[in-house]
Amino acid sequence: MTRIVRFADATGTVATGVADASGAVRRFDGSPRVADLLRLPVERLRELVESTAARGRPDADEADVLPLPPLDGLMELWAAGVTYERSREARVEESTEQSVYERIYDAERPELFLKALPWRLVTDGEPIAVRDDSELNVPEPELGVVLNAEAHTVGYVIVDDVSSRSIEGENPLYLPQAKIYAGSAAVSSGIVPVWEVEEPRALKISMTVWRDGAAAFRGAISTAAFHRSPEELAEYLWRCQPFPDGAVLSTGTGIVPDMDFTLRSGDLVETSVDGVGVLTNRVCVGTGALDWLVDAVDRPLARRAVRRTG
Repeated sequence: MTRIVRFADATGTVATGVADASGAVRRFDGSPRVADLLRLPVERLRELVESTAARGRPDADEADVLPLPPLDGLMELWAAGVTYERSREARVEESTEQSVYERIYDAERPELFLKALPWRLVTDGEPIAVRDDSELNVPEPELGVVLNAEAHTVGYVIVDDVSSRSIEGENPLYLPQAKIYAGSAAVSSGIVPVWEVEEPRALKISMTVWRDGAAAFRGAISTAAFHRSPEELAEYLWRCQPFPDGAVLSTGTGIVPDMDFTLRSGDLVETSVDGVGVLTNRVCVGTGALDWLVDAVDRPLARRAVRRTG
């Protein structure tokens, strides 16, 4: 499986390249950002990825570099809500305004919201956070669609849209506070190109929350259960604003625990999407534990210490 990766070398220099199944990394010529790659048409990007992957000796091994979230530049992470029947059921169950979620499920216009800018993202092995002013918090495992500047799908990632059910349930207008805070968005460290995923509408998404060595929650669903297609969601997202560097659109979750479950400090959330990979993150309580994200903007190697302890 080939992946487009963004990483920092031993000097802290950030680069992009192509990683193969063995972990060998070959850098793109000219040091483009992921944002630069998403300004290309799909076929031109494919040519670049395949020619880079076919080069002889690799430049590095993934074990010797620091994988970074695959978003940069003016890219944004957006998310969609209530795109599976299970999501509608969960929102109705938790909310004091149940009819809002019943209506949005069948409405023509989807629910879309900005989740995070690149610098706020964490990736595999880094901690996610739950708000300490929220009683009920859950991970939401989702397929992320990577879109170029023309809203064409160029690849896929895994996204964990960590959410406060108690805050959103109190009032739907609190959605930004329930969804957008430090540590609320994790993205897998590599983009799997669209041409390497045979059937994106039949991908199994699985999640396990490990607690004290045992599974505290397990769930699975297929993207075949989508109520809205990723293409429809992308079309609405691009209606009113440009994305010159592309975007990642998280397509909603069909895995939601019952109301008696909440994340705890020390939990390990493991999410997998067939053909895309695995995303694993430890849970911390309180967003102050993500203060290192500010330092990591200019010093990406600061992430190493977090991964060792997180």
